Amino acid sequence: MEISSWLILSLLCSVAVSLLSQIINNQRRKLPPGPKPWPIIGNLNLLGSIPHQSLHHLSRKYGEIMLLKFGKFPVVIASSPEMARQFLKVHDAVFASRPALASGKHICFNYSDVAFAPYGPYWREARKIFTSEIFNTKKLDYFEQIRIEERRRFLSRLQSLSGKPIVLRDHLSRLTLSTICRMVLSTDKYFTESEEKSIVDMNELREMIKEWFLLSGAFNIGDWIPWLSSLDLQGYVKRMKIFREKMDRFFDYVIDDHIARREAAGNDYEKKNFVDVLLQIAEDGTDKLEVELTRDCVKALIMDLLLGGTDTSPTTVEWAIYEIMKQPCIMKKAKDELERVIGRKRWVEEKDFTNHELPYIDAIIMETFRLHPLSTLLAPHHAIEDCNVAGYDISKGTTVIINTWSLGRDPNSWDEAEEFLPERFIGKEIDMLGNNFALLPFGSGRRRCAGYNLGLKIVRTTLANLLHGFEMKLVEGMKPQDICMDEVYGLTTSPKHHLSIIMEPALSIHLY
Repeated sequence: MEISSWLILSLLCSVAVSLLSQIINNQRRKLPPGPKPWPIIGNLNLLGSIPHQSLHHLSRKYGEIMLLKFGKFPVVIASSPEMARQFLKVHDAVFASRPALASGKHICFNYSDVAFAPYGPYWREARKIFTSEIFNTKKLDYFEQIRIEERRRFLSRLQSLSGKPIVLRDHLSRLTLSTICRMVLSTDKYFTESEEKSIVDMNELREMIKEWFLLSGAFNIGDWIPWLSSLDLQGYVKRMKIFREKMDRFFDYVIDDHIARREAAGNDYEKKNFVDVLLQIAEDGTDKLEVELTRDCVKALIMDLLLGGTDTSPTTVEWAIYEIMKQPCIMKKAKDELERVIGRKRWVEEKDFTNHELPYIDAIIMETFRLHPLSTLLAPHHAIEDCNVAGYDISKGTTVIINTWSLGRDPNSWDEAEEFLPERFIGKEIDMLGNNFALLPFGSGRRRCAGYNLGLKIVRTTLANLLHGFEMKLVEGMKPQDICMDEVYGLTTSPKHHLSIIMEPALSIHLY
């Protein structure tokens, strides 16, 4: 009994010393300000249905760097350009990793994609593949003809629907999906919109893409309160597993088909698409790579390529069109510029943007990125060691979220920040590739989006040709001020209501 009592007393003393030490340590450390967390849930109750807006309003009270608790985990929110610079540039190496969330495990093939893989040898190798083998200038130029052909088909479809109300978003999604599928896979035989045999229906693929963006950006309670994860209270993990099964079947079919066609062709086989490139790199193995590129790794990278840009580009164009239609004066300025630079005898091409010949169109795009950022909350960063940021102590393991929605509304960076004013960019050299921390459509630092160049090509030519080749009108009885700009949250934040628009051709498709 005496020994047992002594052991219990020793254990209690150890716990007490540990707690006292933690309290003293916390008092010595300077933590960012923030709301007091509730037991168990922390501050999860403050997020709301539109998290970036909730966090924006909280930052007005607690400041540009703010500490929350999601469950038991510390989460720092950066809401100003200077704080974004601190995390993404000054201390980029410390915060270059990702937290281990359920979405990364279940829908990103166990953290094997570029977006959500933890910082380390695998991520560096995958990132290098994307920058040097996939998104380099030579490769993108090689696929320009595909983008031209798909853009012509898109514009032709719109002309055939002249005078009829259409949901433009549906056609924008079809354009980007067809374009990227041909670049990644070289063929659309894997999809169909008819009764023909295919591995997946095109409409089903569109729904899968929506699901991927929703699940990738969702706040899953089990990530932050681990003992609740097995209950899957929101049903997200169940949906993630279903999604993974569908993607497995689809990508297995695609990979096996590419391998079979390569074996049948022998030495005459020409690597025409991104899947071919990835399979060749995987086959070369560790002779040329620092890490092994497994079949699941190849699937994850194909998924990044196939899904990553199919929602962001149409969302940006959709937001831009809505803002332009709310202000007819902007529409007129854009059309005047296109008339002056392009004329009435041809459509807009990618080369028209290489020498900054359409500054007002570019200004519209940058203003859209500012007010409606592609990712209102950048994919979360993860501290791999203790760090002092702007005088505050940030512990190893802390999740860091950059609120780009707040950056675009920072009053110290933007006059009349709530207004859509493309003119603010005219005559100014403003970088949107990660060096101006008030405007981060593609992120910054090591984790900047690798496919930004392709995304810009699609957004610029799509928006410019819609403005140049069509008169866009609202349906009868609707006024510009009636256009709804409410948001629905996801990894990409989209308009809540998709607008019906009447497209009337103003330029012959035969001039394309």
